[in-house]
Amino acid sequence: MTLRIGTRASTLARAQAGTVAEALGGELVLIVSEGDRSAESLASLGGTGVFATALREALLAGEVDAVVHSFKDLPTTPAEGLSIAAVPKRADARDALCTRDGVELDALAAGARVGTGSPRRRAQLAARRPDLELIDIRGNIDSRLERLTTDDPERALDAVLLAAAGLGRIGRLDAVSQLLPLESWPTAPAQGALAVETRAGDERHAARLDHRPTRQAAEAERGVLARLEAGCAAPIGAHAFLEDGLLFLTARVYRPDGGEYVTSAHAAFPDDDAPAELAARVADELLALGAARLAPLHD
Repeated sequence: MTLRIGTRASTLARAQAGTVAEALGGELVLIVSEGDRSAESLASLGGTGVFATALREALLAGEVDAVVHSFKDLPTTPAEGLSIAAVPKRADARDALCTRDGVELDALAAGARVGTGSPRRRAQLAARRPDLELIDIRGNIDSRLERLTTDDPERALDAVLLAAAGLGRIGRLDAVSQLLPLESWPTAPAQGALAVETRAGDERHAARLDHRPTRQAAEAERGVLARLEAGCAAPIGAHAFLEDGLLFLTARVYRPDGGEYVTSAHAAFPDDDAPAELAARVADELLALGAARLAPLHD
Protein backbone atom coordinates (compact mmCIF):
# COMPACT_ATOMS: atom_id res chain seq x y z
CA MET A 1 0.00 0.00 0.00
CA THR A 2 1.31 3.45 -0.94
CA LEU A 3 1.16 5.83 1.99
CA ARG A 4 -1.04 8.89 1.33
CA ILE A 5 0.57 11.94 2.95
CA GLY A 6 -1.54 15.05 3.35
CA THR A 7 -0.06 18.51 3.05
CA ARG A 8 -1.06 22.10 2.44
CA ALA A 9 -0.73 23.18 -1.18
CA SER A 10 1.80 25.99 -0.72
CA THR A 11 5.25 25.68 -2.26
CA LEU A 12 6.86 25.45 1.17
CA ALA A 13 4.40 22.88 2.51
CA ARG A 14 4.83 20.68 -0.57
CA ALA A 15 8.62 20.95 -0.31
CA GLN A 16 8.77 19.91 3.34
CA ALA A 17 6.14 17.19 2.98
CA GLY A 18 7.94 15.97 -0.12
CA THR A 19 11.01 15.08 1.93
CA VAL A 20 8.81 13.00 4.23
CA ALA A 21 7.00 11.34 1.30
CA GLU A 22 10.32 10.46 -0.32
CA ALA A 23 11.68 8.96 2.90
CA LEU A 24 8.52 6.90 3.46
CA GLY A 25 7.86 6.00 -0.17
CA GLY A 26 4.51 7.80 -0.07
CA GLU A 27 2.55 10.13 -2.33
CA LEU A 28 1.37 13.65 -1.57
CA VAL A 29 -2.31 14.60 -1.26
CA LEU A 30 -2.90 18.37 -1.38
CA ILE A 31 -5.37 19.86 1.13
CA VAL A 32 -6.46 23.52 1.25
CA SER A 33 -6.78 25.12 4.70
CA GLU A 34 -8.64 28.22 5.88
CA GLY A 35 -5.28 29.91 6.39
CA ASP A 36 -4.46 29.36 2.72
CA ARG A 37 -7.79 30.78 1.51
CA SER A 38 -7.74 33.97 3.60
CA ALA A 39 -5.60 37.09 3.32
CA GLU A 40 -6.41 38.14 6.91
CA SER A 41 -3.64 38.31 9.51
CA LEU A 42 -2.72 35.06 11.21
CA ALA A 43 -3.75 36.40 14.62
CA SER A 44 -7.23 37.37 13.37
CA LEU A 45 -7.73 33.89 11.88
CA GLY A 46 -7.06 32.17 15.18
CA GLY A 47 -3.30 31.85 15.16
CA THR A 48 -1.72 28.46 15.74
CA GLY A 49 -3.92 25.69 14.43
CA VAL A 50 -5.45 27.58 11.49
CA PHE A 51 -3.26 25.64 9.05
CA ALA A 52 -3.64 22.30 10.84
CA THR A 53 -7.42 21.91 11.04
CA ALA A 54 -8.08 20.87 7.44
CA LEU A 55 -5.18 18.41 7.48
CA ARG A 56 -6.38 16.81 10.69
CA GLU A 57 -9.93 16.54 9.41
CA ALA A 58 -8.71 14.70 6.32
CA LEU A 59 -6.60 12.39 8.49
CA LEU A 60 -9.50 11.56 10.82
CA ALA A 61 -11.77 10.98 7.81
CA GLY A 62 -9.36 8.39 6.42
CA GLU A 63 -8.63 10.43 3.30
CA VAL A 64 -4.87 10.29 4.05
CA ASP A 65 -2.64 8.07 6.21
CA ALA A 66 -0.37 10.80 7.60
CA VAL A 67 -0.06 14.57 7.47
CA VAL A 68 2.97 16.85 7.69
CA HIS A 69 2.85 20.06 9.73
CA SER A 70 5.28 22.80 10.54
CA PHE A 71 5.49 21.86 14.22
CA LYS A 72 5.34 25.50 15.31
CA ASP A 73 1.89 25.82 13.68
CA LEU A 74 0.30 23.10 15.83
CA PRO A 75 -1.73 23.91 18.95
CA THR A 76 -0.04 22.59 22.08
CA THR A 77 -3.18 20.63 23.10
CA PRO A 78 -3.08 17.10 21.59
CA ALA A 79 -5.76 16.28 19.01
CA GLU A 80 -8.08 13.45 20.09
CA GLY A 81 -7.53 10.31 18.05
CA LEU A 82 -4.26 11.52 16.54
CA SER A 83 -0.59 11.10 17.39
CA ILE A 84 2.69 12.82 16.51
CA ALA A 85 4.35 9.74 15.05
CA ALA A 86 7.62 11.42 14.13
CA VAL A 87 9.54 14.65 14.49
CA PRO A 88 12.30 14.46 11.84
CA LYS A 89 15.70 16.08 12.32
CA ARG A 90 15.29 19.82 12.64
CA ALA A 91 16.36 22.34 10.02
CA ASP A 92 17.87 25.74 10.88
CA ALA A 93 15.75 27.26 13.68
CA ARG A 94 17.00 30.83 13.17
CA ASP A 95 15.19 33.84 11.74
CA ALA A 96 16.58 35.19 8.49
CA LEU A 97 16.61 38.87 7.57
CA CYS A 98 16.23 39.53 3.84
CA THR A 99 16.88 43.12 2.78
CA ARG A 100 16.51 45.13 -0.41
CA ASP A 101 20.15 46.24 -0.39
CA GLY A 102 21.74 43.21 1.27
CA VAL A 103 22.49 45.08 4.51
CA GLU A 104 22.19 43.65 8.02
CA LEU A 105 19.64 44.70 10.64
CA ASP A 106 21.79 47.28 12.40
CA ALA A 107 22.68 48.92 9.07
CA LEU A 108 19.10 49.54 7.93
CA ALA A 109 18.31 53.23 7.61
CA ALA A 110 16.13 54.89 10.24
CA GLY A 111 12.49 54.60 9.14
CA ALA A 112 13.15 51.56 6.95
CA ARG A 113 10.00 49.51 6.26
CA VAL A 114 10.30 45.94 7.59
CA GLY A 115 7.61 43.33 6.99
CA THR A 116 6.54 40.53 9.33
CA GLY A 117 3.25 38.98 10.44
CA SER A 118 4.63 37.65 13.73
CA PRO A 119 3.95 39.41 17.07
CA ARG A 120 7.16 37.88 18.42
CA ARG A 121 9.27 39.21 15.53
CA ARG A 122 7.61 42.63 15.79
CA ALA A 123 8.51 42.85 19.47
CA GLN A 124 12.09 41.75 18.81
CA LEU A 125 12.51 44.24 15.98
CA ALA A 126 11.04 47.05 18.09
CA ALA A 127 13.40 46.17 20.95
CA ARG A 128 16.47 46.18 18.71
CA ARG A 129 15.51 48.97 16.28
CA PRO A 130 12.65 51.14 17.60
CA ASP A 131 13.24 53.55 14.69
CA LEU A 132 12.01 51.08 12.05
CA GLU A 133 8.52 51.09 10.51
CA LEU A 134 7.00 47.64 11.02
CA ILE A 135 4.52 46.44 8.36
CA ASP A 136 2.11 43.54 8.98
CA ILE A 137 2.28 41.14 6.02
CA ARG A 138 0.88 37.76 4.94
CA GLY A 139 1.56 35.56 1.95
CA ASN A 140 3.99 32.89 0.82
CA ILE A 141 7.75 33.32 0.81
CA ASP A 142 7.99 34.36 -2.83
CA SER A 143 5.29 37.03 -2.48
CA ARG A 144 7.05 38.44 0.58
CA LEU A 145 10.43 38.52 -1.12
CA GLU A 146 8.85 40.19 -4.15
CA ARG A 147 8.13 43.21 -1.96
CA LEU A 148 11.90 43.81 -1.73
CA THR A 149 12.16 44.36 -5.48
CA THR A 150 8.84 45.98 -6.44
CA ASP A 151 8.67 49.62 -7.56
CA ASP A 152 5.14 49.97 -6.14
CA PRO A 153 5.59 52.46 -3.26
CA GLU A 154 2.62 51.05 -1.32
CA ARG A 155 3.97 47.48 -1.40
CA ALA A 156 7.68 48.15 -1.31
CA LEU A 157 9.63 47.01 1.77
CA ASP A 158 13.25 47.47 2.76
CA ALA A 159 13.39 44.14 4.59
CA VAL A 160 11.36 41.09 5.55
CA LEU A 161 11.97 38.67 8.41
CA LEU A 162 11.41 34.98 7.63
CA ALA A 163 12.30 31.53 8.94
CA ALA A 164 15.63 30.28 7.64
CA ALA A 165 14.24 26.74 7.49
CA GLY A 166 11.52 27.71 5.06
CA LEU A 167 13.92 29.59 2.82
CA GLY A 168 16.24 26.60 2.79
CA ARG A 169 13.49 24.13 1.96
CA ILE A 170 12.46 26.02 -1.18
CA GLY A 171 16.01 26.88 -2.24
CA ARG A 172 15.92 30.61 -1.47
CA LEU A 173 18.78 31.02 0.99
CA ASP A 174 20.33 33.30 -1.63
CA ALA A 175 17.90 35.99 -0.42
CA VAL A 176 19.28 36.02 3.14
CA SER A 177 21.22 39.09 4.28
CA GLN A 178 21.66 38.01 7.91
CA LEU A 179 20.93 34.98 10.07
CA LEU A 180 20.02 36.12 13.59
CA PRO A 181 21.68 34.15 16.43
CA LEU A 182 19.35 32.10 18.62
CA GLU A 183 21.19 33.13 21.78
CA SER A 184 20.02 36.74 21.43
CA TRP A 185 17.09 36.23 19.06
CA PRO A 186 15.09 33.15 20.16
CA THR A 187 12.51 32.05 17.61
CA ALA A 188 9.04 30.51 17.73
CA PRO A 189 8.80 27.28 19.72
CA ALA A 190 9.61 24.36 17.38
CA GLN A 191 10.57 26.64 14.48
CA GLY A 192 12.42 24.61 11.86
CA ALA A 193 10.90 21.29 13.00
CA LEU A 194 8.29 19.20 11.23
CA ALA A 195 5.64 17.00 12.84
CA VAL A 196 4.36 13.89 11.05
CA GLU A 197 0.94 13.09 12.45
CA THR A 198 -1.02 9.85 12.08
CA ARG A 199 -4.13 8.35 13.58
CA ALA A 200 -3.50 6.94 17.05
CA GLY A 201 -2.32 3.36 16.63
CA ASP A 202 -0.85 3.98 13.17
CA GLU A 203 2.42 5.54 14.35
CA ARG A 204 4.37 2.71 12.67
CA HIS A 205 3.78 4.41 9.31
CA ALA A 206 6.24 7.18 10.16
CA ALA A 207 7.99 6.32 13.45
CA ARG A 208 11.33 5.55 11.78
CA LEU A 209 11.72 9.23 10.85
CA ASP A 210 11.66 10.33 14.49
CA HIS A 211 14.79 12.18 15.67
CA ARG A 212 14.86 12.07 19.46
CA PRO A 213 17.05 15.18 20.07
CA THR A 214 14.78 17.26 17.83
CA ARG A 215 11.62 15.90 19.46
CA GLN A 216 12.94 16.64 22.94
CA ALA A 217 14.00 20.17 22.04
CA ALA A 218 10.75 20.97 20.24
CA GLU A 219 8.62 19.50 23.03
CA ALA A 220 10.51 21.53 25.64
CA GLU A 221 9.98 24.75 23.68
CA ARG A 222 6.30 24.01 23.04
CA GLY A 223 5.90 22.99 26.67
CA VAL A 224 6.60 26.60 27.69
CA LEU A 225 3.67 27.74 25.53
CA ALA A 226 1.43 25.07 27.01
CA ARG A 227 2.39 25.91 30.60
CA LEU A 228 1.80 29.62 29.97
CA GLU A 229 -1.44 28.79 28.13
CA ALA A 230 -0.16 31.27 25.57
CA GLY A 231 -1.93 32.05 22.33
CA CYS A 232 -0.76 33.39 18.99
CA ALA A 233 -0.77 37.00 20.23
CA ALA A 234 1.89 36.25 22.86
CA PRO A 235 5.36 37.39 21.71
CA ILE A 236 7.37 34.44 22.99
CA GLY A 237 10.69 33.04 21.76
CA ALA A 238 12.22 29.75 22.89
CA HIS A 239 15.36 27.78 22.12
CA ALA A 240 16.27 24.28 23.34
CA PHE A 241 19.26 22.13 22.41
CA LEU A 242 21.27 19.14 23.58
CA GLU A 243 24.93 19.69 24.48
CA ASP A 244 27.45 18.00 26.80
CA GLY A 245 24.86 15.45 27.88
CA LEU A 246 22.27 18.01 28.95
CA LEU A 247 19.08 19.44 27.50
CA PHE A 248 19.13 23.25 27.70
CA LEU A 249 16.05 25.45 27.39
CA THR A 250 15.81 29.24 27.22
CA ALA A 251 12.58 31.18 26.74
CA ARG A 252 11.81 34.88 26.56
CA VAL A 253 8.53 36.80 26.81
CA TYR A 254 8.44 40.28 25.27
CA ARG A 255 6.19 43.24 25.80
CA PRO A 256 4.45 43.66 22.41
CA ASP A 257 6.12 47.02 21.80
CA GLY A 258 9.53 45.52 22.55
CA GLY A 259 10.15 47.88 25.45
CA GLU A 260 10.77 45.14 28.01
CA TYR A 261 11.24 41.38 28.24
CA VAL A 262 11.91 38.62 30.75
CA THR A 263 14.09 35.54 30.21
CA SER A 264 14.47 32.18 31.92
CA ALA A 265 16.97 29.37 31.23
CA HIS A 266 17.40 25.92 32.79
CA ALA A 267 19.02 22.58 31.95
CA ALA A 268 18.34 18.92 32.78
CA PHE A 269 19.52 15.44 31.90
CA PRO A 270 17.60 14.43 28.74
CA ASP A 271 15.47 11.59 30.07
CA ASP A 272 11.87 11.08 28.93
CA ASP A 273 10.50 13.54 31.48
CA ALA A 274 13.03 16.30 30.82
CA PRO A 275 11.11 18.33 28.19
CA ALA A 276 8.01 18.70 30.37
CA GLU A 277 9.96 19.30 33.57
CA LEU A 278 12.22 21.91 31.96
CA ALA A 279 9.26 23.67 30.35
CA ALA A 280 7.49 23.86 33.71
CA ARG A 281 10.54 25.32 35.46
CA VAL A 282 11.14 27.89 32.74
CA ALA A 283 7.49 28.90 32.40
CA ASP A 284 6.98 29.20 36.15
CA GLU A 285 10.05 31.41 36.44
CA LEU A 286 8.83 33.60 33.57
CA LEU A 287 5.54 34.09 35.38
CA ALA A 288 7.37 34.91 38.60
CA LEU A 289 9.38 37.51 36.68
CA GLY A 290 6.20 39.19 35.44
CA ALA A 291 5.52 37.62 32.04
CA ALA A 292 1.75 37.94 32.46
CA ARG A 293 2.15 41.66 33.06
CA LEU A 294 4.22 42.15 29.92
CA ALA A 295 2.29 40.24 27.29
CA PRO A 296 -1.17 38.91 26.42
CA LEU A 297 -0.69 35.24 27.25
CA HIS A 298 -4.18 34.23 26.15
CA ASP A 299 -6.13 34.75 22.92
